[in-house]
Amino acid sequence: MKRLLVVVLFMSTLCLPALAQKKGTDDLNDLIKRYYAAWNTLNPDNASFLYAQDADLVFFDIAPLKYGGGWKEYRDNFKKNVAPGFSSLVLTPNNDVKVTRRGTLALTTLTFHFSAKQKDGTALDFDARHTIVWEKRNGQWLIIHEHVSKPLF
Repeated sequence: MKRLLVVVLFMSTLCLPALAQKKGTDDLNDLIKRYYAAWNTLNPDNASFLYAQDADLVFFDIAPLKYGGGWKEYRDNFKKNVAPGFSSLVLTPNNDVKVTRRGTLALTTLTFHFSAKQKDGTALDFDARHTIVWEKRNGQWLIIHEHVSKPLF
């Protein structure tokens, strides 16, 4: 009986961290889906629940090059200068999401397809890359940095 108890304790010590890691991965995969659905509305307010609100966070997007004034700057610029130029936007994440977790920090990487129609009728269609750095604060994963880029060729 003692041996069985020792084996059970040993196995739970090995398996429980892996199960917790898997749960965190599932949470982040779900957040990725919600992220893309929110941005497809062309209203950044729908994505705001995903972002930490620190004023000094940095975000890199396809255009402009850099947002250095946190989520508020990112949201405001998108509303004023980006969204008005589009009549539709469809961002589709590919099935290559990779999640790397270290305690309260996580990194997700993936590729996605960008398909949009500008108000002047011009269609945009390309594949891009996306890296997101998440931090778990008060039990919630929040984006503290992201980098979106498009290959040159």
